[in-house]
Amino acid sequence: MLKQLLITFLAVSLFTACNFSAKKSSDNATNQDTAQVVQETDDRQYLVKVGDMAPDFEMALPEGGKVKLSDLRGKVIMLQFTASWCGVCRKEMPFIEKDIWLKYKDNPQFALYGIDREEPADKIQVLRDATGVTYPIGMDLDASIFGLYAEKDAGITRNIIINRDGKIVMLTRLFEEEEFKQMVSVIDSLLTL
Repeated sequence: MLKQLLITFLAVSLFTACNFSAKKSSDNATNQDTAQVVQETDDRQYLVKVGDMAPDFEMALPEGGKVKLSDLRGKVIMLQFTASWCGVCRKEMPFIEKDIWLKYKDNPQFALYGIDREEPADKIQVLRDATGVTYPIGMDLDASIFGLYAEKDAGITRNIIINRDGKIVMLTRLFEEEEFKQMVSVIDSLLTL
């Protein structure tokens, strides 16, 4: 009986290992065939994935006016979810300013919006002052916009790159230098198409 249990355990272990290895090989092949390779694991807590149409929303700007995502169709769009209390956001934002915003702010084919999660206009100004950014940052007072893209209790900073057709082409989470460089490269390539 013990021998039969051991054989069964080994057979199940071998089957599981083979399936995991086959899935991993299949996933790697799929990723290598994709123009933009991005990490899409459950630990990032996204509700959307690369290839999805970006969920539409309307967002108020602290200085007045509103922005509706679908009105930006035809442009390459970067969304950055942020907040004044987020240390990683504060670290990343000057890089977004320098490497993306200042490079493309005058390009009519590009739009960049920060989306401040659950804070009023005065907190957004505090964040701008602390980071030195000049790109527009809108308000998501109840995290309803955030909730279209990620689980409500998920963390930030997050960036979403959307192509001219309104489809998501890259998702980032936290600030990692190599991934950030890849994101800049994706934006560069989308704007040269």
